[in-house]
Amino acid sequence: MHAGIHFWNYTMPGAPASIAATVAETARVADAGGFDQFTVMDHWFQMENAGDPAQPMLEAFSTLAFVAAQTRRMRLAPLVAGVTYRHPGLLAKTITTLDVLSGGRAALGIGAAWYEREHHALGVPYPVLSERFERLEEAIRIALQMWGDDAGPFAGAHYELAETLNSPAPVSAPHPPLLIGGKGERKTLRIAAQYAQIVNLTSADPDEVAHLLEVLRRHCADVGTDYDGIEKQVMASRLDPAGADFWSTMERFVALGVDLVVFGVRPGDQLASVETLAADVLPRLADL
Repeated sequence: MHAGIHFWNYTMPGAPASIAATVAETARVADAGGFDQFTVMDHWFQMENAGDPAQPMLEAFSTLAFVAAQTRRMRLAPLVAGVTYRHPGLLAKTITTLDVLSGGRAALGIGAAWYEREHHALGVPYPVLSERFERLEEAIRIALQMWGDDAGPFAGAHYELAETLNSPAPVSAPHPPLLIGGKGERKTLRIAAQYAQIVNLTSADPDEVAHLLEVLRRHCADVGTDYDGIEKQVMASRLDPAGADFWSTMERFVALGVDLVVFGVRPGDQLASVETLAADVLPRLADL
């Protein structure tokens, strides 16, 4: 099984002056140590369930571009971009730029957005949930059109583009993969089944993952897509590799068909936590 690292916390000694060097070295160690994916949160404030909103938080795509220059092999993505944060045409252009500059290593992680406080704080419109899901699907369609051969207009319920010109095209073939994150059974997993090449189930509970994968399988059957062609990911940020059940949980994930498990950096000790994972966990994980 493969592994990813999620850089979700920028609280560290010496911040903000120390942030750049820590992010750079952590990314280099992850790249050399065998991680296959490097993700960052797409938020402007730290999440309230993860810390104080006033804690340091960097803008996602500036950070990913910085990480691209430090690395050579890892996939780079936001986990995940909120559809409300950027106009979809500009988001597709941003991902294309990251893909070109990273040599084809970008993925578009995208979701319906949820952090109401930061929207209101920075003056960004926050539509009701049903509209956010409508916007999410339109944003995906816009990105796919911009990554294809049709540079013509796009007309949706929420977005209108006179031209979907996007030059240069992405390096990835046929385009940067779409990563849908979440576990909403009715909408999120249906959108993942229809459009995604990667789904992150945002769970580390094998029973819940088994259920969500079955829901995804049914959606794939309904929309006529290949369930086996979608990469399946889970979040393991809260799992302790030294715990008694850790490796039995990993084995269960393998049996369920999970392709990649995402670990999180440790606040205040980001670099050391990645070094430990690379040395103690990844070699055994690769053998499962």
